[in-house]
Amino acid sequence: MDKMGIHYNVWVILLSFALAATATYFVLNLISQVSRSTGKIRGLWLISGACVLGCGVWAIYYVGIMASRFPAEVNYYPGRAILSLLVGVLFCYLAFRVTSVPQIRTWHLVVGGILLGSGFLAMHYIGISVMYFVENDDVLLMGVSLGVLLMLTVSAGAVFLDRHVFERMAYHDPLTALPNRHGLERYFNDEFFGSKSGAVFFVDLDRFKSINDTLGHDIGDMLLQEVAARLTRSVGDKGKIFRLGGDEFLIALPDCTLEVAQEEAGHIMHELKKFYRIQGNELYVTASVGISMTPLHGTDRSALMKAADTALYTSKDSGKNKCSVFDQEVNRNQLRRMSLEKDLRKALARSEFMVVYQPKWDSYMNVTVGLEALLRWRHPEHGIISPAEFIPIAEETGLIVPITYWMLHDVCSQNRFWHKEEIANVPVSINMSARMFEDGSLYDVVEEALTRSELEPHFLELEITESIAMNNMIETVAQLSRLRKLGVRVSLDDFGTGFSSLGNLDEIPVNTLKIDQVFIRNSKMHSKKAIISNIIAIATHLNMEVVAEGVETPEQIELLKSLGCRVMQGYYYGRPMPVQELGEWFIANTAAS
Repeated sequence: MDKMGIHYNVWVILLSFALAATATYFVLNLISQVSRSTGKIRGLWLISGACVLGCGVWAIYYVGIMASRFPAEVNYYPGRAILSLLVGVLFCYLAFRVTSVPQIRTWHLVVGGILLGSGFLAMHYIGISVMYFVENDDVLLMGVSLGVLLMLTVSAGAVFLDRHVFERMAYHDPLTALPNRHGLERYFNDEFFGSKSGAVFFVDLDRFKSINDTLGHDIGDMLLQEVAARLTRSVGDKGKIFRLGGDEFLIALPDCTLEVAQEEAGHIMHELKKFYRIQGNELYVTASVGISMTPLHGTDRSALMKAADTALYTSKDSGKNKCSVFDQEVNRNQLRRMSLEKDLRKALARSEFMVVYQPKWDSYMNVTVGLEALLRWRHPEHGIISPAEFIPIAEETGLIVPITYWMLHDVCSQNRFWHKEEIANVPVSINMSARMFEDGSLYDVVEEALTRSELEPHFLELEITESIAMNNMIETVAQLSRLRKLGVRVSLDDFGTGFSSLGNLDEIPVNTLKIDQVFIRNSKMHSKKAIISNIIAIATHLNMEVVAEGVETPEQIELLKSLGCRVMQGYYYGRPMPVQELGEWFIANTAAS
């Protein structure tokens, strides 16, 4: 018993300590979400934190009262108890609101501390009014005053410490402890542009995805931590390192010339390609680097990052493990590529594609024995876009799949029309993309196009390249075999220019080998002539037909005929023509029937 005659229950006091620790833990956890949230979600986190803290303090206060055993009977007003809870939650919310701004200032801390202290003070006095008992007012006033003073001090200190923790969470990457994108923005705004010149590096690991997928994300995270450590040691106090996300890092070097930047990039690449030993695994990765310079390539953060990113992709396209400096011409090409990709996504719906046909000519019989369908893109602004420019974009984005679907239906319908009108009665070949073999639906797509057009299967020929044939050969051969059984013809395009093995050639179900134009163009060379002769011999022994591409001169025709090649394709016989022009061409030439 103290001088006022009050007893205390130690176990209930310990309960109040447990409540205090629990409330603090949940409040810190909830408020930590504020720095990672925006908009309405941010407001919900603030309200949640205020409710937890207000309820926690309220519970601690009343549990503390429960720990006291007064000499006289004590009664309570429930309405006032609820009012004290609401007041506590309100002031907690206001304090959090004031101190959760992006750029914290001293006055924010002061106002936040005052609000918290005021809220707890109001909660306390309302709490006193909940109980009706009589005691020494001076003693009570002194106790309350000391308690409020302590609360104000603790509140201000807690807010300061919490803001320090939250700021680090907001501006640093939790995995590598490097500054993140938010830290990058603050650094560029406050420090980087204070120098006359500087360099920005984009650093990207070349084989990280393979390691991450093969060995797991834990090993990948450890690798990133080691990479961050090596970058920190390499750069030292010469600059600042940031992790942008994934396996991509940014390095800012103020007061740096281009020569120094290139030298530093070489040093970084050398350090990163040394082996890593992580949990018993000996790992090797290389890095590609893109460099931009200020003021040469930009005078703001966004421009420099964009330029460095462009340079990085130049390094990637050059074979990786490279360092590239931003080049304006390359940037223009990439901007055009991005523009074409955007327009390519709408081209099919806008009917901007057209098919042209190039004849295949039997030089012995002097008749057309086939056609090759070729895709053209009529861009509304740029005119005809070369297939060499837009096909790689379509391949990369996967747009080649719906484009090929459309082309199959269009070509089959057109060929069937020629048959009905007795204009031509020859097979038409279409180039296939590797993408068409990925999901195993090629057979169904081809069968649907043939069924809808009522075209007989042997009037359709699919052209594949050596790389398609050799990629996942078992699955590719299985799909081609089904198509052959259906009656569709298959030809191997650009034969001799890829990396196929002659030992597997007899396993690929093809009807025709096409000799690439690079051999025909240089057929005067003894070595090219020998290659042409051997391709023809291989096809003959495997009971395959041969088509020579890129034939343009009478001398080439005579050479090919002397080597045993009869079917030819090239500008000498006819360039790729649209449908209407091809009809006129057929009238002027004899078509095979």
